[in-house]
Amino acid sequence: MSDQQDYDLCYDAFMALPDEEVQAPEIPVDAAVQESENLYFWSLADKAELMAAGLPETTIDTLTVRSGACRVAEALWKSERFTPQEAQKEWAERSPAAYELRDRIQHTFRYAYRNNELLLGRVSAIAEGSGDADLIQDLSDLAALGKKNPEPLQQINFDVATLDFASSEADELAVILAQANGEKEIDNAVKITRDRAYTYMKQAADEIKNCGRYVFWKNEARLKGYRNIYRNKTYKKNNSDNNNNTETVE
Repeated sequence: MSDQQDYDLCYDAFMALPDEEVQAPEIPVDAAVQESENLYFWSLADKAELMAAGLPETTIDTLTVRSGACRVAEALWKSERFTPQEAQKEWAERSPAAYELRDRIQHTFRYAYRNNELLLGRVSAIAEGSGDADLIQDLSDLAALGKKNPEPLQQINFDVATLDFASSEADELAVILAQANGEKEIDNAVKITRDRAYTYMKQAADEIKNCGRYVFWKNEARLKGYRNIYRNKTYKKNNSDNNNNTETVE
């Protein structure tokens, strides 16, 4: 499953989190996502022991999906953090390939669905309209249509992974175009979405870590995998820097 699919799968769940539960990241999100991915694989080896202590199996199984969703949300937030001038430059660089992708998918669909009037009509309806905003909507609509009707595409050896890419491009380009047009209100919306995805991932990671610390409190070999690696490293580094600074002053 791709990160974009993880994002789509988790979207309703993290958007439904109560506002009071949503947290801003305490550490760099890239580091948090990697730590969660590492925790997922570490906890798989201890799955039986963790479940025996009451941890739901789904908490472990969904952690990697939540991590993928958070990675996409962070990418969308990063891509949004442009000045209008930077966003216009980014749009100018990326939009020609996006138009080519849209045209290529439409061309493929017209052939693949040539014997299905209903689907062919849907392709024609999507093709109506023009402009940058229409491009983004077309990519999203084409991706959805193709995912719902993959068999004719597979028969002509079309790489259906292209549809995931088109969906991801639509999400990212929508943010870039909004920023290029000076729509500042999207800043807050995209950041809140990122924070929600981060919180959703962190909730599962914290449950696993807490359970792991409980189960393996006397087993250092397994316990180390349930610690907050990034924060511990930062704490040790800061202490080391402080000690070095003190020695220098003395």
